[in-house]
Amino acid sequence: MGHDDVVSSMVLELRRGTLVMLVLSQLREPAYGYALVKSLADHGIPIEANTLYPLMRRLEAQGLLASEWDNGGSKPRKYYRTTDEGLRVLREVEEQWRVLCGGVNALLRAGEDADGSAGGERFESAVHVEETGNGEGEERNDGTR
Repeated sequence: MGHDDVVSSMVLELRRGTLVMLVLSQLREPAYGYALVKSLADHGIPIEANTLYPLMRRLEAQGLLASEWDNGGSKPRKYYRTTDEGLRVLREVEEQWRVLCGGVNALLRAGEDADGSAGGERFESAVHVEETGNGEGEERNDGTR
C-alpha cells in the first residue's frame, strides 16, 4: 500500500468516526437528505448520498432521528430531525469529542516539540467550535473551547 493510500485510508477512518455526531448536530432543525449532503460538503465534509441515507435510517431505527414526509412541494421529501434522545446522545458524544481532541492536540504538539518538526501539519485542519452567546461558533485550532 502506497503513501497516498495509507493517508487516504486513515482520513476515511477519522471521517467515519465523526459522521454520526455531525449528522445529529446538523439535524437539530429538520432537513432532507440532499440538503444535509450539501451542508456537510459546504463545510468541507463531502459525503455520498449512498453513505448518508443508510446512516440516517440506522439512526432512526436507534431512535436518535425521526422522519416525516412533506408532500406539499413538487415532489415528496422526507425530512429528518434529531430526537430528544438523539440530542442527549449528541451532548455526551460532543463532550467526549472535545476531551479526545484536546488529548490528541496535546500529544501532537508534544511530538512536534520533541523533534522540532511540524509532523502534525496534516492535523491542523482539525477545528474546534467555541459556542458564543448568540449560538454561533468560533473556530479554534488549539484544542480548547
